[in-house]
Amino acid sequence: MSEEILINVTPTETRVAVVENGMLQEVSLERNGQVGYLGNIYKGVVSRVLPGMQAAFIDIGLSRTAFLHASDIHRVEREQTPENPPPEPPIASLVREGSEVVVQVIKDPLGTKGARLTTNLSIPSRFLVLLPESETIAVSVRIEDETTRERLHGLLSTLREQQGTHGYIVRTNAENVNDFALAADMSYLDKVWESVDKKIANSKPGECIYRDFSLPIRALRDHMHKEVEKVRIDSIDEFNNLKDFAGKFLPDWSQRIDCYSADRPIFDMYGIEDEIENALHRKSVLKSGGHLVIDQTEAMTTIDVNTGGYTGHRTLEETIYKTNLEAAHAIARQLRLRNLGGIIIIDFIDMNSEEHKRQVMLALERALERDHAKTNICEISSLGLVEMTRKRTTESLGHVLCEPCPVCSGRGVLKSADTVCLEVFREILRSSRQFEATRLLVVASTGVVDRILDDQSTTVAELEEVIGKTIRFQREDQYTQEQFDVVLL
Repeated sequence: MSEEILINVTPTETRVAVVENGMLQEVSLERNGQVGYLGNIYKGVVSRVLPGMQAAFIDIGLSRTAFLHASDIHRVEREQTPENPPPEPPIASLVREGSEVVVQVIKDPLGTKGARLTTNLSIPSRFLVLLPESETIAVSVRIEDETTRERLHGLLSTLREQQGTHGYIVRTNAENVNDFALAADMSYLDKVWESVDKKIANSKPGECIYRDFSLPIRALRDHMHKEVEKVRIDSIDEFNNLKDFAGKFLPDWSQRIDCYSADRPIFDMYGIEDEIENALHRKSVLKSGGHLVIDQTEAMTTIDVNTGGYTGHRTLEETIYKTNLEAAHAIARQLRLRNLGGIIIIDFIDMNSEEHKRQVMLALERALERDHAKTNICEISSLGLVEMTRKRTTESLGHVLCEPCPVCSGRGVLKSADTVCLEVFREILRSSRQFEATRLLVVASTGVVDRILDDQSTTVAELEEVIGKTIRFQREDQYTQEQFDVVLL
């Protein structure tokens, strides 16, 4: 598995693409004025406590108040078991209106919802995550080898006794590192927290106390590993920043960072622009000829698998099985690429063989192993659907790059010209009965007026006779197909 990280920097936007074996897997972007807040630490003020929701709204200086749930408020750590969790105290006993609270953003504002907050602060570095004022020593669940887990846990415990005063989590990137790398990370994080702690004491409500690195450095910190062959960036200034960062924290991999200087834009050279454009469409074509139909709604995302033009070479069951197998890999990629989160329902093509169902589920689970976002998958239901969740912390690619269509208001469909014609006739009858007038003028789109005059001319004549008034029609090019006005003259 070969991997590359491509970074495109312009004065108004920064984009990062993760490419595996020549295929785009992830896209992240930041625009001027639209920088994310994820990971930022603020001093906030409790603006409202909601006992019925076990939550509070916190003013952290953003346009919308942020949301803090009781379960995200730091409490004294205690022993607990999944079977006997401690009771959650009332939110009113944890915070009160007007009080100051130090919080961290764990989910960016999404749609009409404000940011989601926690008081359980954490600061990530290359190999560790610092947990201030905590006793936790833990290893990422993505490191599955038990021997490696025990080695890292032992190293971290020893280092903490020697120089640490907080809790720490070993990140997946630290799977093969030694105690020197962990010690350097621990020392760096302790210095960062010392600075943050001083700002907490001196900052005013609504101020940002800690802000994460810029997108290019975050990409290097979070995505750089042994399988990444090259990091290519098309900005000399950001290239120098990355080299400085790598020299301090990733000296062994510093030589893998290149400055892209060709005339052709870097995303065009690697076909990234086309892939991003395709990721905005509902339909995603499979190599075999089948396709996925992906629909994102407020409540959930649905993915429908279709054989399309793929007819197979043997039996129908074999054709369905191969289509579903290919779709499982494609779905995992599309979830990462489109950054889809929340509840996801996958409608695979119905399979009769239990072994085929098992293999498709196994393929989906394996394909999702490379996803950085946490996922939970349920077995195929009796209706043939797969229910899963994917952690959502930022807006999807479609929501970042697009806005609702002003013509259809985001429905994705328009009323037909025939439907609008009938609505026009109903409005004519309604208006003629309510108001006195000698003539009526109908202003509508060109397509609707042409349909009325060409196909409904007899109906218009009958309508004039019924209401006893003359009806005239006027084309308006600026009107959408659903827009019309009935004017009394």
